[in-house]
Amino acid sequence: MKLRLSLAFLLIFGLHAAGAAASPWIGVEGNHLVDGRGRVVRLLGVNRSGTEYSCQQGYGFFDGPSDAASIRAIKSWHINAVRLPLNETCWLGINGIAPQLGGTAYQATIRSYVDRLERAGLYVILDLHVAAPGTFQATGIIPMPDADHAPDFWRSVAAAYREDRGVLFDLYNEPHHVGWRCWEWGCTIHDQRVGSYRAAGMRDLVAAVRSTGAEQPLLLGGIGWARNPDRWLAHLPPDPVHAEVVSNHTYNFAACYSTCRADLARIAARHPVVTGEMGEGDCRHTYIDPYMAWADRHGVSYLGWTWDTHGGWTCRGGPSLITNYDGSPTGFGIGLRDHLRMLARRPPRSQARFGGPMARSPRASTPPRSTKPSTHAAPLASG
Repeated sequence: MKLRLSLAFLLIFGLHAAGAAASPWIGVEGNHLVDGRGRVVRLLGVNRSGTEYSCQQGYGFFDGPSDAASIRAIKSWHINAVRLPLNETCWLGINGIAPQLGGTAYQATIRSYVDRLERAGLYVILDLHVAAPGTFQATGIIPMPDADHAPDFWRSVAAAYREDRGVLFDLYNEPHHVGWRCWEWGCTIHDQRVGSYRAAGMRDLVAAVRSTGAEQPLLLGGIGWARNPDRWLAHLPPDPVHAEVVSNHTYNFAACYSTCRADLARIAARHPVVTGEMGEGDCRHTYIDPYMAWADRHGVSYLGWTWDTHGGWTCRGGPSLITNYDGSPTGFGIGLRDHLRMLARRPPRSQARFGGPMARSPRASTPPRSTKPSTHAAPLASG
C-alpha cells in the first residue's frame, strides 16, 4: 500500500513538475530577455487588439474569437508572444463602465485569456493602451497616462500577476507631445479631448509595479508615439529589479532608420530592445522586410500590429495582419508570416547578441536555474 501511494505521489509530482517546466518564464539578465533556463529569448509575435476598446464600447471583451482554436491559428505563424492591449477604465471598473464588462468581470476575462495563451506556450505583454483622467472613460491614446488612475491600474495588474512570470508589463502604449522630463516625472497636460490633467511619469508607474513585489520585465516606450528613444537612458527611472526594456513602435509612415537605429543600438548595449508594434500600409512589405532583417541581425524583438480583420489603410487589408481568424494573412500579413516561417527553418542559435557581450546588472532579474496615430488634437504639456 505504501509503495502504491509512493508511486502515485511520484507520478502526480512528475506530471505537475512537467507542467510547471512547460510554463513560460521570462526575465532580464543584463541586456537580454532570458527564459527559465537562462537562454536568450527574442519575442516574435503579434498584437491582439480589441480588449482595449470592446468593453468601453459596450459590446463585449474581444473583437473576434479568443478560444483555443484562435490561439492555435496565431501559433501557426511560428510566434512566441502576444501583446494584449488593456483599457484602464474597464480594468478598474470606473466612470460608468457596465459592471458586466468592467472591474472583476474584465479582469477575470483577461486572466482566463492570458492563461490560455500561456498554456499554448506563449509569452504575454500586458499593455496599458488607453487611459483617461478624472471621470472620463478611456477611449483613446492620451499623451501620457493620468495620475488619477494609472498608478492604481498598475498596482492592481502587478498584484494580480505577481506570481506569473510568463508576462511582461508595457507601462504605456505611446507617449506623445511631451518632453523627456514629463515622460520621467509627470507634468500637467492640456488636452482638447479630456481637458487639463496631471500625468503620471514613468517613475510613478515603475514604482507602482514594484511596490507589489512584482519582478516582471517592464517595457517603456519613448516619446513621439514610442518612436523616439534618443534620451531614454538619461531619463530612465530607477528599478530595484533592473528589468527595464526599451520599446519602440515603427510603421512605414513613421520609419526607424539611421538615427533611430543608432539610438536603439546604443541603448541595447545595456537593455533589451522590443519593437512592440510594427506595421505598414504596403502589400509589398517594402518597409517591414528590411526592418525585420535589421532586427534579426541585432537581436531585436518585434510584434506585428495587429491580429484582427478590420484593415482599411492604403493597402488592402493593412494594417490588419489577417483577413480571417483562421490565420489567413492580408498582403501585409504575408510579409510577417513568411518571415517567421523562414526563421523557424533556421538552425537554433545558442545566443543572440546585440551591442556586444551580455552585460551583467548588479541585480539582474534572472530565472531560477533549477528548471497608430491618434486623431485627436495635439495637446500641450508643461512641467
